[in-house]
Amino acid sequence: MARIENYGAFLQLEDGRMGLVHISEIDRNYVRDVREHLREGDRVEAKVVAIKDDGKIDLSIKQLQAPPPPRQRRGSDPAFEQMLKKFMRQSEERLVDYRRSVEHKRK
Repeated sequence: MARIENYGAFLQLEDGRMGLVHISEIDRNYVRDVREHLREGDRVEAKVVAIKDDGKIDLSIKQLQAPPPPRQRRGSDPAFEQMLKKFMRQSEERLVDYRRSVEHKRK
């Protein structure tokens, strides 16, 4: 770790060049302060994300982290399903009644 700024950290690569890990690429979780995750002198692994035309190197630490676990889907709620079916049926009936009244008025 070469230098830490409010917006990210500059890392010195093995070949001597410098790259930036933006604050959004430090961890999968929200990073409020770079210094809470990194310190000058730390050795970290980072992935080269891009090398720009002007020679700047974008790095990412979070892309080397394990992906987040899949979110568990909640089971279906039979009472909710019944309420939803009832609502949909009533809505359809009201729509049909409305269409009939509008068509009747047009004639």
